Amino acid sequence: MRALGDTFFDVFVRGYLVITFLVIAYPLFFIILASFSDPAAVGSGNVWLWPVGFNLEGYRAILEHDKIWIGYRNTILYTAFGTLISLIVTLPAAYTLSRKDFLPRRFFMIYFTIVMFFSGGLIPTYIVISNFNMVNTIWVMLIPFCLNIYNLIIARTFFQTSIPDEISEAAIIDGCDDARLFFQIVLPLSKAVVAVMALFYAVATWNNYFRPMIYIRNDAIQVLQVFLRDILVLNQYLESMDGATFNEMQTVADMIKYGVIIVSALPMLMFYPFMQKYFVKGVLIGSIKG
Repeated sequence: MRALGDTFFDVFVRGYLVITFLVIAYPLFFIILASFSDPAAVGSGNVWLWPVGFNLEGYRAILEHDKIWIGYRNTILYTAFGTLISLIVTLPAAYTLSRKDFLPRRFFMIYFTIVMFFSGGLIPTYIVISNFNMVNTIWVMLIPFCLNIYNLIIARTFFQTSIPDEISEAAIIDGCDDARLFFQIVLPLSKAVVAVMALFYAVATWNNYFRPMIYIRNDAIQVLQVFLRDILVLNQYLESMDGATFNEMQTVADMIKYGVIIVSALPMLMFYPFMQKYFVKGVLIGSIKG
């Protein structure tokens, strides 16, 4: 029989978790409701648990905007290829820094840690990227920022704590070189950290709007988030509404305000549940002292 104190504690913990879930989930739920509701009902506070004045005009206005589809195409390509390039750079570097026989590893870890906390700044970075002729090209989204030091440390910690030295030693005794050891033995045993790194890089690339806003001017290679920002903040869609009154333009602006959030977040919301267990494991990996 459980003690009374344990029962009260369980009730408290479960109640606390339910309240926390509602606090986190309700804003997203409200955005979904508001995107399908009449802007006047949303503005007057009548939308709580279901849509009021159901309509799809906001989504129609968003999806009829040609730049939305261009942005979706570009963002998907940048996310896919950018994540692949980041994994190609991060995983071998992390594995190298995890090897005890790599003597300069402490020096490089100190260097990477300093770089993680102290960057060169926006203007020097822009000058460097401009000197490499990457401004206003697709390469600025794929190459200059492909390595995240925090992800590098997580991957290095995983290799140090989860790949036994005996496996590497046995493979080397059997005549396995370093490249074969990494690709045929270490990587197959590291599917969890590979999935975590892919998730981290994919989400960061998908949500990134500041970098393309600074370095890209050509609409043909611009990303979805910048187009949505232009629609929402700069009202570029509204400028194309010839003959519309101010009230009509403001109504459309209110309708698309919540819709753009759903449009931009939906792919990641659909992708994340399949990677959640790896995400949790990645957080635990980062908490291990290495």
